Amino acid sequence: MLKTLINFIRGALIGAAEVVPGVSGGTLALIVGVYQTLLDAIADAVLSVRQLLGLAGDKASPRSFLTTLRSLPWALLIPLAIGMVIALILGARIIEPLLEEQPIAMKALFFGLVLAGTYVPAHMVLKVGGWNPTYVLIAIASAIVLFFLTGLPPGNVSDPSLISVFFSAAIAICALVLPGVSGSFLLLTIGMYDPTINALNELDFTYIIVFALGAVLGLSLFVSVLRWLLEHKARITLVIITGLMIGSLRALWPWQGDGRELLPPGDSIGVALAMFAIGALLVTVLLLIERRLGISEEQTDLRES
Repeated sequence: MLKTLINFIRGALIGAAEVVPGVSGGTLALIVGVYQTLLDAIADAVLSVRQLLGLAGDKASPRSFLTTLRSLPWALLIPLAIGMVIALILGARIIEPLLEEQPIAMKALFFGLVLAGTYVPAHMVLKVGGWNPTYVLIAIASAIVLFFLTGLPPGNVSDPSLISVFFSAAIAICALVLPGVSGSFLLLTIGMYDPTINALNELDFTYIIVFALGAVLGLSLFVSVLRWLLEHKARITLVIITGLMIGSLRALWPWQGDGRELLPPGDSIGVALAMFAIGALLVTVLLLIERRLGISEEQTDLRES
C-alpha cells in the first residue's frame, strides 16, 4: 500500500509538471526515480501494438501482444497513470490560474525544484564514467541552446484545426520523456497551450482524443530512439539531459516581461526565496525517501559510451 501510494504521488507530480510551462514531466520522472522504467514500459507498449499489427518483423501475433503487455510493470504504471490523469485535470483548474495570479511565487517554486533535480542526471553521469572537461562543455552548450529556445516569444492560436492539434501533440509529448524540455512550454511557444488547457477544462473530447492520438504517434517514434541512446550512449545522453535541465531554468525565472525577456529581481523577493527553498526541499525529501525505502526504479546498468 505504501509503494502504491508513493507511485500515485509520483504520477501526480509528473502530471502537475506537464501543466506548468517550463517544467518537463520527464524531469519529474527522473527526479522521482521512475524515468528508466517508464521509458522502457512505453517502448514495450509500442512494441506490443506492433506485434499485434504484424509490424515487429513477424506476422501479426495476438499471443505476443498479450505476453508483452503482461510483462509491463502494472503495479507501478496503474497508480502512476491515475495520479498523472488526476493531476492533469486538477492542474488545469488550479495550477494554471495560480500561475496567472501568483507568477513569481509559482515560478520560484518550480525553479527550486528543477535546479535541485539536476543533481539526479549529474549524479548518474558519475555512475557511467564521470565528468571531464569535454562533457562539461557539452552540457554548457546544451544549456545555452535551450536557454535561447525558451526565450522565444509565445505564439497565439485562437481556433486551431484538428490537424494542428494532432501534430502539436506529437511534438510536445516528446517532452514527457525528455527531461529539461517542457511540453507545455512548447505548446505555449506555438500558441497551442491555451486551447489545450481550455479543452481540458471544458472536457472537449474531440480535441482531447485527437491530441491523445498525436501524443501516441509522437511517443512511438521518439521513445525508441531515446531508449537506444540511454542503453548505448548513456554518458553523453545524461550529460545533454543535465544541460537541458539547467537551460530550462530560464523559463522559470520569476521575473520576466510579456515577451519572455528576463528582468532583474523586483517585487516579492522574500516570497520567491521562500518558494525556491520549498521546491528544493521537496526534491531533497523525495530523494531521501526513495533512498531510505529503496523504492527507486532507477536502473544503474547503463553503459559508458
